[in-house]
Formats: sequence, C-alpha cells, structure tokens
Amino acid sequence: MFFRRLHWNIVGWFKIVSTVSYLVIAAGLAAMIYHGFQGGGGFRASRMLRLGLSFTGGTEVRAMFTRPVTVPAVTNAIAPLHLVGTRVTTLGTRGNGIVIDTQTAVANDSTPLWNALGTVAPVDRNASQITSVGPSLGAEYLRDALLALVIALSIQFLYIAFRFGWNYIFGLVTVIALARDAAMMIGIYALANKRADDAFLAAVLTVIGYSVMDTIVILDRIRENTKLIHDRPYDYIVNESIKQTMTRSFNTLATVVITLVALLALGGATLQNFAFALLVGICSGGYHSIFYSAPLVLTFRRKQLERAARLRAAARVPERVARAEVPARRGGPSREDIVAARRARREKEKAARTTSLQQRARYRRKDSATAVAEEYDPLDAENLGLHDAALEQGHEEINLNLGDFEPEQEEQQQ
Repeated sequence: MFFRRLHWNIVGWFKIVSTVSYLVIAAGLAAMIYHGFQGGGGFRASRMLRLGLSFTGGTEVRAMFTRPVTVPAVTNAIAPLHLVGTRVTTLGTRGNGIVIDTQTAVANDSTPLWNALGTVAPVDRNASQITSVGPSLGAEYLRDALLALVIALSIQFLYIAFRFGWNYIFGLVTVIALARDAAMMIGIYALANKRADDAFLAAVLTVIGYSVMDTIVILDRIRENTKLIHDRPYDYIVNESIKQTMTRSFNTLATVVITLVALLALGGATLQNFAFALLVGICSGGYHSIFYSAPLVLTFRRKQLERAARLRAAARVPERVARAEVPARRGGPSREDIVAARRARREKEKAARTTSLQQRARYRRKDSATAVAEEYDPLDAENLGLHDAALEQGHEEINLNLGDFEPEQEEQQQ
C-alpha cells in the first residue's frame, strides 16, 4: 500500500530506465570485446566470454587427498604443466577435495598431473576421477543451449499473446524484457570475468521463467484497469497499474535476493557461481518488469493508435467512392449521373428564386458575423469537412441506398 500513495510518474522515467539498461549492456559488450583480444593472436570470439568446459571442451579433474589442502598450494603444484584455462576450486566441506577445470586434454596422459598433485599431499586415486569433454561435443552443447533459449522465448511470446486475447503488444513486451535480462546477465558476467558454465545456463533459463511472472502480474493489472477506469488516459492507467502491483513485486524480489545473497556468501564454490548468476538475473528481471515493461506497453499502444488512425484516414476516401459505385454495379445510375442530376437541380432552383437557395440538408453552420444559418447539401458538407467533424464527435455516418434513384423521375415529381 505504500507505493500506491506515491506520486511517481513511472512511465515518464522510461527513457532514463532504457538508457541505464543500454549502458550496462554496452559496458558488458565492451568487456567481451576486450577479453576477445586478450591472450595474443588477435581477436578471437571464443575468448569474449569465459565459457565452461561443457561449451569449450576440456578436462575436469576431481582429486581427493588424504588430508586437507589449499587452493594456492594446488595451483602452484600444477603451474609447471602449463595447463590452458585452469581453474582450481575446493570440493566438499573437509577441505581434502579439489576440482581442477582445464581446457587442456590430459585424460590420455594423466601421469604428470597426478605426480604434481602428489607433491602437495597423498592422493586417494580410488576416490578421484577425470572427466573429458571433446570440442565437438562442447560446440554442440552450446548450439543446443542457444536453441533452448530461443524456443523458450518463442513459446512465452505465443502463450502470453494467447492469454491476453492475441494482443501481440503484451507478448512482444515480455520477450523484449526477457531478452534484455539475458543480455544484462551476459554483460555483467563479462564485466566480472566469470566463467559461463552449466550453472550459468540453468540460471538464465530460471530467470526467464521467474521474471515473466512479475511482468504478467503488471500487464494483467493494466488489462483490468483498462475496464475499471476506462475514462482516464492510457498513460494514467499504466502508471497506476505499476504502483498498485509494486508492493507485491518488491516483497517478492526482496525475499529472493536475501536468499541468494546468503547462498552467495556461505555457499560452496560450485553454488556461488550459480547464486551470482541468479542474483544478477533476478535483480535485472525486477528492474525491467517494474520500470521498463509496462511503460513499453504504453509506447507500443501509442504507435498502434497512430498507425490505425493513418490507415483509417487513407481508407476513408476509397470507401466512400466504393459505396457510391455500388448502385451502378447493381444496374442503377452511376456516381457521375447522380452528381450531374444534383447539379442540374440546383441550377433550376437557383434560377427560380431571387435569394440563395439550398436544398434540404442535415448539416447547418451559423455565421457569427451575419447570424444567418446556411444550409449545405450533404455532398457539399462532405467536401467542406463538416462530415469528418461530425464523425470525430461520435456521430455515425449515414449510408443511403441509391440503387433505385433515377434523376429524371425526381425532376418530374418536383
């Protein structure tokens, strides 16, 4: 209830929110380009983001020692082997387990590695293991991960558009926000120089499923308020909908962030990477759901109304001409014949009267200077724009069936 009483113009912050998001993504992209040039040999796209062994291929060594060891001691012991892309982390809670990730294939000749580890402490070979991932399998895994991300976003778009009555705006806004969340996660990972492994992929897919819930709540409130306060401007409806759901969004986000911070601070090395990815994604998702997604709905809605107005204006004249040509296709007089008959009748009436004579009309305009009411023929009123003015005020257009109209019979009756 606290946020409902605030006089915040959240939809007016859209440009600032969007700029901040672009700056974070741009900084991450710059960091990825910088990493691509590191290591010599020019720019390489494979170095833009530190990919895990599941994506690049390599070897994972799980070594169990008979007594506790430290990460610096193991790192110094294997340094003479010149392993590429090596990362050493602890395994277990007793400190006697070590996990070594390296992009160098050592499974076929692991004797030098075990000898180097033996200099730190005796190794329990029965409890230790080596897992090797080939480069081709890593590339296939990376393609499958990207495909899974695209499929998830596509299904989300279709389902949300269906649930909101095939309104593509809500589905498109949700997909754009989720794509920005993924881009910010990748950018911040590049800035922190974190390794993107299986945990990172799981975190991205988790964030996509989590962030969409908060966005859906806000969009559904917009749909409800469109019916409840339909007499207010659309930007007011969107802004009030955000404030009405902000308490729920903030409480949900705060509880998840507290849990992830505790997991990041007290979890092991394996869980810390996953907790960091989730923390970045959840914060990004809450930021975009509240301050970006709903104002983006307003932007798309304005463009949709402007495009519909242009289409109506472009189709207005052809529709009138088509309705006028219907009697001619049915065997009656054409539009030209009708216009000529009207012109002849006006000329006859003008000659018979000494003052300006007009036909019976439905459109009147009062001249403020002379206080004389002028009458217009419906066709003249349409040409003067009075017809469009009446339509804008909510009056419906009157369609006449001129299929049985014959000018000569009308003149004989007069």
